[in-house]
Amino acid sequence: MSTAGTKSSPPRSSPAMTLVVVLLGVLVVPMSISGAAVALPDIGKDLDTSGAPLMWVVNVYNLLFAAITLVAGSLSDLFGRRRIFVLGGGLFAVGSLISALAPHIVVLDLARAVAGIGAAGVLASSGAILATTFDGAARTRAFAAMGTVVGIGIAFGPTLSGWLVGSLGWRASFLFYVVVLVFVLLGTVRVAESRAGERPRVDVPGVVTFVLGLALAMIGLVQGPESGWGDPLIVGSLVLGVALLIVFAVVERRSDHPVLDLTLIKNRRYTAWCVGTLITSIGFVGTLTFLPTYFQGASDASATSAGVTMLLMTVPVLIAPQVGGWLITRGFPPRVLMGLALLLIAAGSAWLTVLEPGIGAGRLAGPLIVIGVGMGISFGITDGQAMSQVEPERAGMAAGFLNTIRGGAEALVLAIFGSLLVSLIQSRVGSAHLAKEISAGNLPDGPEHAVLADHFTSAWHIALWWVAGVCAIGAVLVVAMLSGSAAPRPAAARPERTPESENQHV
Repeated sequence: MSTAGTKSSPPRSSPAMTLVVVLLGVLVVPMSISGAAVALPDIGKDLDTSGAPLMWVVNVYNLLFAAITLVAGSLSDLFGRRRIFVLGGGLFAVGSLISALAPHIVVLDLARAVAGIGAAGVLASSGAILATTFDGAARTRAFAAMGTVVGIGIAFGPTLSGWLVGSLGWRASFLFYVVVLVFVLLGTVRVAESRAGERPRVDVPGVVTFVLGLALAMIGLVQGPESGWGDPLIVGSLVLGVALLIVFAVVERRSDHPVLDLTLIKNRRYTAWCVGTLITSIGFVGTLTFLPTYFQGASDASATSAGVTMLLMTVPVLIAPQVGGWLITRGFPPRVLMGLALLLIAAGSAWLTVLEPGIGAGRLAGPLIVIGVGMGISFGITDGQAMSQVEPERAGMAAGFLNTIRGGAEALVLAIFGSLLVSLIQSRVGSAHLAKEISAGNLPDGPEHAVLADHFTSAWHIALWWVAGVCAIGAVLVVAMLSGSAAPRPAAARPERTPESENQHV
């Protein structure tokens, strides 16, 4: 159990209990992303809404999750990783409870914003808690378990939410998160507190410029395909967002207590793992989210059948993280394993161009399983390897930045992948409205169905080749960044115990 460089509470904690609590908290974060999308049709009918207000049920959660994660990670170093975990879990639970009771779409969107902020606190502090609780092979196993749990959330979030929505209504899907989070919060009494040995002032200018800048940039990118890239509000959001992020970089360079220490990014190996998680997101998020729509639109498959087919891609994510962790503990080079993971995603995406209307699960099994194995290996090793590159007192900042990259990439890939499909289809059918309907799986019946399904398929083939190319190039880049001798990680001094650190509770 590693405590170097942090102030910790007395050993009332249990590493095993800490792992269970953290994993339960981590579980509901991806479930709330993938599961909420399943409930959208029923939410729209019940609250009499559609279009952008309805889509922001998912988008606002993703946006604030990405924007707040870095801040939450840095604050956990200052005020306590357990403290931020508890605060995040509480906000997540409250936001989910209000979501379940929401009488209007505006209330639901605001509640999802609160849940997204809470989810950021949970995930950012989770990585820091594991990094300061475990060391060596135990740390590798803990982060592999974390990757498996993320895979479970991604794989079964839609299935569980679909069952809850169908059996008990869409509000029950949000109540499920509340129940899990209550158990998580109760379990935190057995989690030790830890924080950095020094507590400088909060970097308020850095927090404000980063959150506003990233939020505005993401709003522009997410809403751009819907409103049009020439819309003044979209252009203004993008320009102001980028300007604020530039100001953020200047502020951080001059700050004595930055929310993001830019020397962290100069750590080549840590940055390589951040690039790795970015490329992984590009490789799987679009396929995971939009492929079921293709099955339903081009192949007339039912939602249930499409979901079952996607298990070919998601079930390997439950197994591969543990395999990746096992290989690393036995001396397999992490850089080679990460390169292999990205190449598997690239190969699976290229192989998936066998996609055609009416294709059966047998022909899809190979490419989907290969993509899933690549995803799972990446999930299982990225966090642990990235956190091993930084000293313990910056564990929260490092975990926060890594998950900001991951969450931001996933939100932006969803917007860009969907926009790419619409653009490719529109170039063939000549109608923006029809292209949007086809990309949403709403292909009209009749003699035109087969022709439109072929256009849909062609768009998918081009998108998949782009994904395969990006992942293949990314594999080479990440392996190159991880090659060569590593600079020794700065050793953090073990602080003296103080009455404050001996009795620090939330």
